[in-house]
Amino acid sequence: MADLITSTQNPKIKHLLTLQQKSSERRKSGLFVVEGRRELEHCLTAGYEVACVFALEGVQLPVNLPVQAVSQNVYERIAYRGSTEGVVAVVRARTLTLGDLNSLHLESATPLYVVLESVEKPGNLGAVLRSADAAAADAVIVCDPLTDLYNPNLIRASIGAVFSVPVVACTSEDCIAWLKERGIRILTAQLQDSELYYDTDMQGPTAIVMGTEATGLTEKWRQAADAHIRIPMLGQLDSLNVSVSAAILLFEAVRQRGCNT
Repeated sequence: MADLITSTQNPKIKHLLTLQQKSSERRKSGLFVVEGRRELEHCLTAGYEVACVFALEGVQLPVNLPVQAVSQNVYERIAYRGSTEGVVAVVRARTLTLGDLNSLHLESATPLYVVLESVEKPGNLGAVLRSADAAAADAVIVCDPLTDLYNPNLIRASIGAVFSVPVVACTSEDCIAWLKERGIRILTAQLQDSELYYDTDMQGPTAIVMGTEATGLTEKWRQAADAHIRIPMLGQLDSLNVSVSAAILLFEAVRQRGCNT
């Protein structure tokens, strides 16, 4: 273990803070920040390479990780939450493509995908990833993303699901072509010209596609859809949070497929 860092002006600490705050630095360096022992364990299980773990002085970690001890005042500066067991790690990013999904799911006869178009809020995307993990979805595909996949708020909101669920960023055009080529049925969540979600067959290869709460899906997705589905809204409002909608639709697919564990 390296010597104890006691100053927030230390270059390593300043770089870590820049990684937390700036997506441009994450892209340029190919590094991102993971906070919390549970999240780090998910990250390691998924095979990510840890560049360095900044651990509060006295915290014990596996000896095979590169650990840098930090003082209490430094840890308070770099930690977003107070309940992260004294662990903040810098990790090397990995980028998956649509082509990578071909090899990941060769044995899946009825894949289930979540597709999100231009979802902006990291917290929403993180929550969708948690639902995707719980429903054993094959991947989450983020089209025309407005936030990077290693945003610290996304990682926190996903509670590590960003590592357990394959995530791909691409254009809507590329995603539509990829789904069509593979015979994946495209179900777009929308209010207009739609049928109730529980009356729609989700037992075969399926992609559930959702847009932003403010504007919904663009016309390209509406036209590409094999079916338009909606969740009944019985109150005065006409939409749900995208992460709530994703959970409802994913678990309808789970129900139809008879996955009871």
